[in-house]
Amino acid sequence: MSSSQHSQAKHDVASWIRILARLGYGAKAVVYLSLGILAIQAALNMGGETTGSEGALAAIAAQPFGQVLLFLVSFGLLGYILWRLVQAFLDPEHDSSDFSDVVRRLSYLFSGIAYGSLAFTALRLALGQQSQSSSSSSETWAARLLQQPMGQWLVGTAGACVIGVGFYYFYRAIRAKFRKRLRLHRFSQATQRGIVRLCQFGIAARGLVFSIIGGFLIKAAIAADAEQARSTEGALEALEQSSTIGQWILIVTAAGLVAYGIYMAVQARYRKIEVIS
Repeated sequence: MSSSQHSQAKHDVASWIRILARLGYGAKAVVYLSLGILAIQAALNMGGETTGSEGALAAIAAQPFGQVLLFLVSFGLLGYILWRLVQAFLDPEHDSSDFSDVVRRLSYLFSGIAYGSLAFTALRLALGQQSQSSSSSSETWAARLLQQPMGQWLVGTAGACVIGVGFYYFYRAIRAKFRKRLRLHRFSQATQRGIVRLCQFGIAARGLVFSIIGGFLIKAAIAADAEQARSTEGALEALEQSSTIGQWILIVTAAGLVAYGIYMAVQARYRKIEVIS
């Protein structure tokens, strides 16, 4: 193979990675838009429900042509997983090799693993099979940790780490470094600011959800009770069932999840995706 042919082959692989990455961001957009809309409907007593990502997939499956859409979503999530693995092992968008580089790569790897489970759930639902509820899964993992030596400390540490992830999302929302990776030059300055603000709102809302989940894990650790653990579904349910203030927080959080879905859609369309070529 000549050098030009070899370069072309590498370019073709890079193109496929770009396409799959964009499909992945688009699949995430569908999931979070569904999740946020369902939560808004529940908060406003319009027939929706507070649920997690798996519940949002189940709601998609119940729609006309929902199973076809789920096949597309599962394929898109597989593309997102591939992109996360490329980021984890090659990190093509960064040149640093310090401790922050290790943390970033590990976050990409864990993200890929997490969305692997969601892609599998989407595929199961598309095939007409049932999936395990996210709430029972969270309780199961908490129960397993509590059975280990120093189990309460393990669950409490996990809760603190999840809260840390939530605060990292707040940091991302405030700094808005994602702006540098978006090709928004075709829009007016006012429109660009609006898009960025909407994305910041979505990222902050996800940070709030992580913080609530982490808080419930710490509560489970203190009480040595796995049933206190919550997933996204449980966190939103807790807001729904709380005081009037909690209801308003639920509405804002649900709107933020819709905004996060829009942020994923913006990523799918306008993100600069750089790969090794």
